[in-house]
Amino acid sequence: MKILIFILTVTTIYFAAHYYMFARMVHYFSLTPPVKNYVLWSIIGIASFFIVGMFLERAYSSVISEWIYKIGTTWLAFFLYLLLSLIAIDILSLITTYIPFIPTFSQKHSIILGLIVFFTVGIIVLYGHIQALNTQIVHLPITIHKKVEGSQKIRILMASDLHFGAIIGEHWEKKFIQIVQQQNPDIVLLCGDIVDGDIAPVLRKKLGQHLQEITPPMGMYAITGNHEYIGGIDATLQYLTSINITVLRDTIITLPNGIQIVGRNDIYSKKQRPLDSLLKHIDHSKPIIVMNHQPYNLHEAVTNNVDLHISGHTHHGQLWPFNYITRSIFELSWGYKHEKSTHLYVSSGFGTWGPTVRIGNKPEVVVFDVTFSPM
Repeated sequence: MKILIFILTVTTIYFAAHYYMFARMVHYFSLTPPVKNYVLWSIIGIASFFIVGMFLERAYSSVISEWIYKIGTTWLAFFLYLLLSLIAIDILSLITTYIPFIPTFSQKHSIILGLIVFFTVGIIVLYGHIQALNTQIVHLPITIHKKVEGSQKIRILMASDLHFGAIIGEHWEKKFIQIVQQQNPDIVLLCGDIVDGDIAPVLRKKLGQHLQEITPPMGMYAITGNHEYIGGIDATLQYLTSINITVLRDTIITLPNGIQIVGRNDIYSKKQRPLDSLLKHIDHSKPIIVMNHQPYNLHEAVTNNVDLHISGHTHHGQLWPFNYITRSIFELSWGYKHEKSTHLYVSSGFGTWGPTVRIGNKPEVVVFDVTFSPM
């Protein structure tokens, strides 16, 4: 019942926002009755693509449902910036009622304004799509003041939020594998949301199969993210295991050189163990690396003397201005922070949720070149 109420509430807000957008377009762009009706039904149709595509991908994943979903998610980005543009015009209109500085528009000027707004929003979305395709490699040299067996240097490749599914497909997977091969890491750590949600499109397109080509000397390890649970954790874990990905869920493994990898179960599971409990019997004389998908309570990593704490989840907002929201929610929305002896990093992620559009941030893969040097 709660889920049904939530779905109805979100859907109502979603279409109400679209109606507001339509009403403002009629007002500011002087849409005549025939054009107005065409625009209204076009908006209703394309706005429905996201919802219909999402449910079809869950019920019966196919190429058709995938394209419906892709069109719907792309519309989300266009809708956001069109809505923000109309809100900005609303604010300017309100100001001019008190401080007249904009002349009254004729119908011709209103139509031109509408064309300019649509063209500008289109350029913004196209730019954001190009941004989403250009993955940056972040190289971060760090020093951990502990000793390990063998070589005192190690290269760790960390990626989060691959989001394999209907939107992020085989092309993205091959690009990720190419990056890993080029960087030649000693170990690969995947910090959650490997799967976008429902496992059906992943199975249909056999995504993740190529990840088996990644064979770093010290292995590849993953943790769960919230999207693994959204799509059904049991089926997702079964598939990840089938493609030889070791998933750590509140589990600690010790590498042959003494590095301890702590993989936390995602907080979305509501079964995540407290960090101090998880680290109760760990060897603090050896390096401790914690993987935690959602970067909540980073102070706990510092308090528990974790050497490297890595997360993802935030996408750094993905679409401006949502980065202001992620900054207000998380102590670290994106990037690197060094506090006491703890290195903290939150990745903006490799893939995207929804539209393959990024404004105000870039996708990334992070490479830590770690030097171990006892004090």
